[in-house]
Amino acid sequence: MGEHDLSEILCREEQEFGDDPLAVRESDHYQAEYVQRFVEKWDELINWDARAESEGRFFVEVLKGRGKQRILDVATGTGFHSVQLIEAGFDVTSADGSPTMLAKAFENASRRGIILRTVYADWRMLNKDIHSKFDAIICLGNSFTHLFDERDRRRALAEFYAALKIDGVLILDHRNYDAMLDIGFKTKHKYYYCGDRVSAEPEHIDDGLARFVYSFPNDEQFRLHMFPLRKAYVRRLMAEVGFQKVKTYGDFQETYQDSEPDFFIHVAEKTYES
Repeated sequence: MGEHDLSEILCREEQEFGDDPLAVRESDHYQAEYVQRFVEKWDELINWDARAESEGRFFVEVLKGRGKQRILDVATGTGFHSVQLIEAGFDVTSADGSPTMLAKAFENASRRGIILRTVYADWRMLNKDIHSKFDAIICLGNSFTHLFDERDRRRALAEFYAALKIDGVLILDHRNYDAMLDIGFKTKHKYYYCGDRVSAEPEHIDDGLARFVYSFPNDEQFRLHMFPLRKAYVRRLMAEVGFQKVKTYGDFQETYQDSEPDFFIHVAEKTYES
């Protein structure tokens, strides 16, 4: 992508889904969805303070418990997890495929006295833009569901695998689409999207598309298109790419009923623990 294309993305104010929004099922479309006005409001949805309290030290403990120090945050978004991990003492590189999000992340971190090391990168060609090996990669915030093509998902996971050291770990999360597809949508809004004046709910879901609408207090709405990943499918893909051990948490808990969590968090080991 050239400088002109990046400039155009950064300047977009309106989302575009065409005449038939439900037909938009493309991995690259997320860049056009994260328009500037939406990104500026994203932290109202997250609520950094509430999110930090709800997550506690889960990711810090998972990483420190495995002796990981050098972390690649491949879905930085507005910077929440990168900042949290840097403040906990980790060496973090922050990447994202949305230049608008990366700019916001850098701004957010700067206000906290942190200068992020940022990289604009497409996961499917991650090692073209990232030339280091990491102890761990985190892909959080339901971000992996932006990939609609299975070849894209496999390629991205293979790129993550290649960017990890021999004993590296990948932490990847996604919404509980199993429950949405099989039972219907419900959410506790307890752990992830903690803003109390913003709603994030599906207005359409089928086996190939989850179209979410994000509503803000001034009646402004934005939408995101995502692929509804099932838990068992993600675990299988991770194993087929080469990850040797995958442990899945439900809303940060080891024990749960599959229908209960809002999110699943997969911790995938590149090699078996000794």
